[in-house]
Amino acid sequence: MMLTEQIYAQASLLASPLEEKQQQLLRILCEGAAYALRARLREGMTEEDCRAEFVASASLLALADLQEAEQLGTMAEFRAGDLTVKNREAGSATRCLRNQAELIMAPFLKDTFAFQVV
Repeated sequence: MMLTEQIYAQASLLASPLEEKQQQLLRILCEGAAYALRARLREGMTEEDCRAEFVASASLLALADLQEAEQLGTMAEFRAGDLTVKNREAGSATRCLRNQAELIMAPFLKDTFAFQVV
């Protein structure tokens, strides 16, 4: 199975049942997450060197992106007096997915810092 297909399959399992449009978007987001992680790998490392972690991390990033995309345009607050309009920020679930993805890949990325057991 190709890497992006494996990422999509895992992300689909983690996501709640998705509509066709969401499935198409998730597939694109999986490709984007894989590309972004690949660009951040340490020198000389490939995604095959850390395939399980790469797939898990990319699928979590894609899910976070999907959640964020679905929240776009959703207003968190609207007031008529003195007109205040605020867009919704990424929720705690989205931040949690991103944090988990970063923790999983931390040992393999060139631009992260993580404590490791010695």
